[in-house]
Amino acid sequence: MSVARLRDFLESRQVAIYFSVVGLAAILAWRVPGTEALAPAIDPLLGFMLFVTFLQVPLIELRQALANVRFLGAVLTANFVMVPILVAVLLPWLPDAPLLRTGALLVLLSPCIDYVVTFAHLGRADARSLLASTPMLLVAQMLLLPVFLGLFLGDAAARLVQWGPFLHAFVWLIAVPLALAAVCQAWAARALAGEMAVRILGLLPVPATAAVLFVVVAAVAPQLGLALDAVRAVVPIYVVFAIVAPLLGWAAGRGWRLPTEQGRAVAFSSATRNSLVVLPLGLAIPDAVPLIPAVIVAQTLVELVSELVYVKLLSRLGSTAARK
Repeated sequence: MSVARLRDFLESRQVAIYFSVVGLAAILAWRVPGTEALAPAIDPLLGFMLFVTFLQVPLIELRQALANVRFLGAVLTANFVMVPILVAVLLPWLPDAPLLRTGALLVLLSPCIDYVVTFAHLGRADARSLLASTPMLLVAQMLLLPVFLGLFLGDAAARLVQWGPFLHAFVWLIAVPLALAAVCQAWAARALAGEMAVRILGLLPVPATAAVLFVVVAAVAPQLGLALDAVRAVVPIYVVFAIVAPLLGWAAGRGWRLPTEQGRAVAFSSATRNSLVVLPLGLAIPDAVPLIPAVIVAQTLVELVSELVYVKLLSRLGSTAARK
Protein backbone atom coordinates (compact mmCIF):
# COMPACT_ATOMS: atom_id res chain seq x y z
CA MET A 1 0.00 0.00 0.00
CA SER A 2 1.38 3.42 -0.98
CA VAL A 3 1.97 6.18 1.57
CA ALA A 4 -0.92 8.21 0.14
CA ARG A 5 -3.33 5.26 0.28
CA LEU A 6 -2.29 4.37 3.82
CA ARG A 7 -2.83 7.97 4.90
CA ASP A 8 -6.27 8.04 3.27
CA PHE A 9 -7.09 4.72 4.97
CA LEU A 10 -6.16 6.06 8.41
CA GLU A 11 -7.98 9.36 7.92
CA SER A 12 -11.15 7.73 6.65
CA ARG A 13 -11.29 5.44 9.70
CA GLN A 14 -9.92 7.71 12.38
CA VAL A 15 -13.20 8.14 14.26
CA ALA A 16 -13.54 4.38 14.64
CA ILE A 17 -9.87 4.22 15.66
CA TYR A 18 -10.34 6.85 18.37
CA PHE A 19 -13.41 5.18 19.86
CA SER A 20 -11.71 1.78 19.72
CA VAL A 21 -8.60 2.92 21.58
CA VAL A 22 -10.72 4.67 24.22
CA GLY A 23 -12.67 1.45 24.74
CA LEU A 24 -9.50 -0.65 24.89
CA ALA A 25 -7.89 1.76 27.35
CA ALA A 26 -10.95 1.67 29.58
CA ILE A 27 -10.94 -2.16 29.56
CA LEU A 28 -7.21 -2.20 30.30
CA ALA A 29 -7.65 0.20 33.21
CA TRP A 30 -10.49 -1.94 34.56
CA ARG A 31 -8.69 -5.28 34.25
CA VAL A 32 -5.04 -4.39 34.86
CA PRO A 33 -3.93 -2.59 38.03
CA GLY A 34 -1.39 0.22 37.87
CA THR A 35 -2.28 1.79 34.51
CA GLU A 36 -2.07 5.22 36.16
CA ALA A 37 1.71 4.76 35.91
CA LEU A 38 1.33 5.66 32.21
CA ALA A 39 0.70 9.33 33.12
CA PRO A 40 4.34 10.50 32.60
CA ALA A 41 4.06 9.47 28.93
CA ILE A 42 1.28 12.01 28.28
CA ASP A 43 3.50 15.07 27.79
CA PRO A 44 5.98 13.50 25.31
CA LEU A 45 3.15 11.95 23.31
CA LEU A 46 1.30 15.28 23.25
CA GLY A 47 4.40 17.08 21.99
CA PHE A 48 4.83 14.53 19.21
CA MET A 49 1.13 14.64 18.32
CA LEU A 50 1.24 18.42 17.98
CA PHE A 51 4.43 18.26 15.93
CA VAL A 52 2.90 15.94 13.32
CA THR A 53 -0.33 17.99 13.44
CA PHE A 54 1.53 21.27 12.78
CA LEU A 55 3.49 19.52 10.04
CA GLN A 56 0.23 19.24 8.09
CA VAL A 57 -0.05 23.06 8.02
CA PRO A 58 2.19 24.46 5.26
CA LEU A 59 3.75 27.73 6.43
CA ILE A 60 2.27 29.53 3.43
CA GLU A 61 -1.20 28.42 4.53
CA LEU A 62 -0.45 29.60 8.06
CA ARG A 63 0.26 33.07 6.65
CA GLN A 64 -2.95 32.86 4.63
CA ALA A 65 -4.86 31.86 7.78
CA LEU A 66 -3.50 34.91 9.60
CA ALA A 67 -4.62 37.02 6.64
CA ASN A 68 -8.15 35.57 6.79
CA VAL A 69 -9.27 38.21 9.26
CA ARG A 70 -12.95 37.31 9.28
CA PHE A 71 -12.39 33.60 9.98
CA LEU A 72 -9.84 34.31 12.71
CA GLY A 73 -12.09 37.00 14.15
CA ALA A 74 -15.01 34.56 14.32
CA VAL A 75 -12.92 31.75 15.84
CA LEU A 76 -11.39 34.04 18.44
CA THR A 77 -14.72 35.69 19.23
CA ALA A 78 -16.45 32.33 19.68
CA ASN A 79 -13.73 30.75 21.80
CA PHE A 80 -12.48 33.67 23.88
CA VAL A 81 -15.57 35.88 24.23
CA MET A 82 -18.76 33.85 23.74
CA VAL A 83 -17.59 30.57 25.31
CA PRO A 84 -16.22 32.28 28.47
CA ILE A 85 -19.58 34.04 28.85
CA LEU A 86 -21.32 30.66 28.56
CA VAL A 87 -18.93 29.20 31.14
CA ALA A 88 -19.65 32.13 33.48
CA VAL A 89 -23.37 31.39 33.18
CA LEU A 90 -22.80 27.68 33.94
CA LEU A 91 -20.33 28.29 36.78
CA PRO A 92 -22.92 28.70 39.60
CA TRP A 93 -24.17 25.16 38.89
CA LEU A 94 -20.75 23.68 39.61
CA PRO A 95 -19.97 22.58 43.17
CA ASP A 96 -17.92 25.04 45.21
CA ALA A 97 -14.88 22.74 45.53
CA PRO A 98 -11.93 24.77 44.13
CA LEU A 99 -10.17 21.75 42.59
CA LEU A 100 -13.32 20.57 40.84
CA ARG A 101 -14.07 24.03 39.49
CA THR A 102 -10.48 24.46 38.35
CA GLY A 103 -10.53 21.19 36.38
CA ALA A 104 -13.85 22.01 34.73
CA LEU A 105 -12.73 25.54 33.84
CA LEU A 106 -9.40 24.34 32.45
CA VAL A 107 -11.12 22.12 29.93
CA LEU A 108 -14.15 24.27 29.08
CA LEU A 109 -12.09 27.40 28.40
CA SER A 110 -9.61 25.72 26.03
CA PRO A 111 -10.48 25.19 22.33
CA CYS A 112 -9.30 21.95 20.73
CA ILE A 113 -6.44 21.98 18.24
CA ASP A 114 -6.20 18.33 17.20
CA TYR A 115 -9.08 15.93 16.50
CA VAL A 116 -11.54 18.80 16.03
CA VAL A 117 -10.16 19.01 12.48
CA THR A 118 -11.24 15.42 11.84
CA PHE A 119 -14.79 15.95 12.99
CA ALA A 120 -15.02 19.29 11.19
CA HIS A 121 -14.07 17.53 7.96
CA LEU A 122 -16.69 14.86 8.54
CA GLY A 123 -19.26 17.59 9.25
CA ARG A 124 -18.64 19.32 5.90
CA ALA A 125 -16.84 22.23 7.54
CA ASP A 126 -13.77 24.10 6.29
CA ALA A 127 -11.32 21.85 8.08
CA ARG A 128 -8.24 23.28 6.32
CA SER A 129 -8.89 26.81 7.59
CA LEU A 130 -9.45 25.40 11.06
CA LEU A 131 -6.23 23.37 10.86
CA ALA A 132 -4.27 26.43 9.75
CA SER A 133 -5.61 28.42 12.71
CA THR A 134 -4.62 25.83 15.34
CA PRO A 135 -1.22 27.32 16.31
CA MET A 136 -2.88 30.68 17.02
CA LEU A 137 -5.67 29.01 19.01
CA LEU A 138 -3.10 27.18 21.13
CA VAL A 139 -1.04 30.32 21.75
CA ALA A 140 -4.15 32.35 22.62
CA GLN A 141 -5.47 29.83 25.13
CA MET A 142 -2.14 29.47 26.90
CA LEU A 143 -1.95 33.26 27.27
CA LEU A 144 -5.59 33.72 28.28
CA LEU A 145 -6.19 30.69 30.50
CA PRO A 146 -4.46 32.21 33.55
CA VAL A 147 -6.45 35.41 33.02
CA PHE A 148 -9.79 33.58 32.82
CA LEU A 149 -8.97 31.33 35.78
CA GLY A 150 -8.08 34.35 37.87
CA LEU A 151 -11.32 36.04 36.82
CA PHE A 152 -13.53 33.03 37.62
CA LEU A 153 -11.72 31.63 40.65
CA GLY A 154 -10.29 34.75 42.31
CA ASP A 155 -7.78 34.09 45.09
CA ALA A 156 -8.21 30.32 44.68
CA ALA A 157 -6.59 30.58 41.25
CA ALA A 158 -3.53 32.26 42.70
CA ARG A 159 -3.13 29.39 45.17
CA LEU A 160 -3.83 26.55 42.74
CA VAL A 161 -2.60 27.67 39.32
CA GLN A 162 1.01 28.67 38.82
CA TRP A 163 2.64 30.17 35.71
CA GLY A 164 5.32 27.47 35.57
CA PRO A 165 3.19 24.74 33.95
CA PHE A 166 1.78 27.23 31.45
CA LEU A 167 5.28 28.36 30.44
CA HIS A 168 6.35 24.72 30.18
CA ALA A 169 3.33 23.93 28.01
CA PHE A 170 3.97 26.95 25.78
CA VAL A 171 7.57 25.92 25.15
CA TRP A 172 7.07 22.18 24.68
CA LEU A 173 3.57 22.06 23.20
CA ILE A 174 3.74 25.15 20.96
CA ALA A 175 7.19 26.59 20.33
CA VAL A 176 9.21 23.39 19.98
CA PRO A 177 6.70 21.37 17.87
CA LEU A 178 6.01 24.36 15.62
CA ALA A 179 9.73 25.08 15.16
CA LEU A 180 10.44 21.41 14.36
CA ALA A 181 7.60 21.39 11.85
CA ALA A 182 9.03 24.50 10.18
CA VAL A 183 12.51 22.92 10.01
CA CYS A 184 11.09 19.74 8.45
CA GLN A 185 9.10 21.71 5.88
CA ALA A 186 12.20 23.71 4.94
CA TRP A 187 14.17 20.44 4.61
CA ALA A 188 11.43 18.94 2.46
CA ALA A 189 11.55 21.97 0.14
CA ARG A 190 15.29 21.50 -0.44
CA ALA A 191 15.94 17.74 -0.42
CA LEU A 192 14.22 14.59 -1.64
CA ALA A 193 15.05 12.85 1.65
CA GLY A 194 13.28 15.64 3.56
CA GLU A 195 10.25 15.39 1.30
CA MET A 196 10.06 11.64 1.90
CA ALA A 197 10.45 12.10 5.65
CA VAL A 198 7.60 14.62 5.74
CA ARG A 199 5.40 12.29 3.68
CA ILE A 200 6.04 9.44 6.12
CA LEU A 201 5.43 11.69 9.13
CA GLY A 202 2.17 12.67 7.45
CA LEU A 203 0.92 9.16 8.27
CA LEU A 204 1.23 9.75 11.99
CA PRO A 205 -1.35 12.36 13.12
CA VAL A 206 -4.07 9.72 13.52
CA PRO A 207 -1.87 7.11 15.28
CA ALA A 208 -0.34 9.84 17.48
CA THR A 209 -3.75 11.18 18.53
CA ALA A 210 -4.95 7.62 19.16
CA ALA A 211 -1.88 6.96 21.31
CA VAL A 212 -2.55 10.09 23.39
CA LEU A 213 -6.21 9.14 23.87
CA PHE A 214 -5.21 5.61 24.89
CA VAL A 215 -2.62 6.72 27.44
CA VAL A 216 -4.84 9.49 28.87
CA VAL A 217 -7.83 7.21 29.38
CA ALA A 218 -5.75 4.29 30.69
CA ALA A 219 -3.91 6.57 33.14
CA VAL A 220 -6.96 8.45 34.40
CA ALA A 221 -9.79 5.89 34.23
CA PRO A 222 -8.80 4.24 37.56
CA GLN A 223 -9.33 7.64 39.21
CA LEU A 224 -12.83 8.10 37.83
CA GLY A 225 -14.23 5.73 40.44
CA LEU A 226 -12.43 7.62 43.22
CA ALA A 227 -14.04 10.87 42.06
CA LEU A 228 -17.43 9.52 41.04
CA ASP A 229 -19.40 12.21 42.87
CA ALA A 230 -17.36 14.92 41.14
CA VAL A 231 -17.91 13.32 37.75
CA ARG A 232 -21.66 13.13 38.37
CA ALA A 233 -21.65 16.82 39.31
CA VAL A 234 -19.89 18.04 36.16
CA VAL A 235 -21.37 15.78 33.47
CA PRO A 236 -24.71 17.67 33.28
CA ILE A 237 -22.74 20.92 32.86
CA TYR A 238 -20.74 19.32 30.04
CA VAL A 239 -23.93 18.17 28.34
CA VAL A 240 -25.41 21.68 28.47
CA PHE A 241 -22.15 23.10 27.15
CA ALA A 242 -22.15 20.55 24.32
CA ILE A 243 -25.63 21.71 23.30
CA VAL A 244 -25.14 25.47 23.52
CA ALA A 245 -21.48 25.99 22.48
CA PRO A 246 -21.81 24.95 18.80
CA LEU A 247 -24.81 27.28 18.42
CA LEU A 248 -22.71 30.14 19.76
CA GLY A 249 -19.95 29.26 17.31
CA TRP A 250 -22.41 29.18 14.42
CA ALA A 251 -23.79 32.56 15.55
CA ALA A 252 -20.26 34.00 15.60
CA GLY A 253 -19.69 32.73 12.07
CA ARG A 254 -22.92 34.33 10.92
CA GLY A 255 -22.02 37.57 12.69
CA TRP A 256 -18.69 37.68 10.87
CA ARG A 257 -20.49 36.82 7.59
CA LEU A 258 -18.46 33.70 6.94
CA PRO A 259 -19.22 31.23 4.16
CA THR A 260 -21.28 28.26 5.34
CA GLU A 261 -18.33 25.83 5.54
CA GLN A 262 -16.27 28.24 7.62
CA GLY A 263 -19.25 28.92 9.89
CA ARG A 264 -19.49 25.20 10.55
CA ALA A 265 -15.77 25.13 11.34
CA VAL A 266 -16.24 27.85 13.97
CA ALA A 267 -19.17 25.87 15.43
CA PHE A 268 -17.00 22.75 15.73
CA SER A 269 -14.18 24.78 17.28
CA SER A 270 -16.39 26.39 19.92
CA ALA A 271 -17.90 23.03 20.87
CA THR A 272 -14.69 20.96 21.01
CA ARG A 273 -12.35 21.37 23.95
CA ASN A 274 -8.63 20.81 24.42
CA SER A 275 -8.75 18.17 27.15
CA LEU A 276 -5.67 16.28 25.95
CA VAL A 277 -3.45 19.36 26.14
CA VAL A 278 -4.78 20.83 29.40
CA LEU A 279 -4.62 17.54 31.30
CA PRO A 280 -0.87 17.99 32.06
CA LEU A 281 -1.66 21.50 33.32
CA GLY A 282 -4.28 20.03 35.61
CA LEU A 283 -1.96 17.30 36.85
CA ALA A 284 0.62 19.96 37.76
CA ILE A 285 -1.76 21.51 40.31
CA PRO A 286 -1.06 20.39 43.91
CA ASP A 287 -3.38 17.61 45.12
CA ALA A 288 -4.95 17.40 41.65
CA VAL A 289 -5.49 13.62 41.81
CA PRO A 290 -8.15 12.31 41.58
CA LEU A 291 -10.55 15.26 41.09
CA ILE A 292 -8.97 17.29 38.29
CA PRO A 293 -8.00 14.44 35.92
CA ALA A 294 -11.37 12.80 36.50
CA VAL A 295 -13.40 15.88 35.58
CA ILE A 296 -11.20 16.61 32.55
CA VAL A 297 -11.44 13.09 31.13
CA ALA A 298 -15.19 12.99 31.85
CA GLN A 299 -15.51 15.97 29.48
CA THR A 300 -13.56 14.07 26.82
CA LEU A 301 -15.95 11.13 26.99
CA VAL A 302 -19.03 13.38 26.78
CA GLU A 303 -17.46 15.25 23.89
CA LEU A 304 -16.58 12.21 21.80
CA VAL A 305 -20.22 11.15 21.83
CA SER A 306 -21.35 14.71 21.10
CA GLU A 307 -19.07 14.92 18.06
CA LEU A 308 -21.05 12.18 16.34
CA VAL A 309 -24.18 14.28 16.79
CA TYR A 310 -22.42 17.40 15.51
CA VAL A 311 -21.32 15.63 12.35
CA LYS A 312 -24.99 14.98 11.53
CA LEU A 313 -26.66 18.14 12.81
CA LEU A 314 -24.20 20.96 12.14
CA SER A 315 -24.08 20.20 8.43
CA ARG A 316 -27.89 20.24 8.38
CA LEU A 317 -27.97 23.53 10.31
CA GLY A 318 -25.61 25.06 7.78
CA SER A 319 -27.62 23.81 4.81
CA THR A 320 -30.84 25.17 6.32
CA ALA A 321 -29.25 28.56 6.92
CA ALA A 322 -27.78 28.60 3.42
CA ARG A 323 -31.21 27.92 1.83
CA LYS A 324 -32.67 30.81 3.75
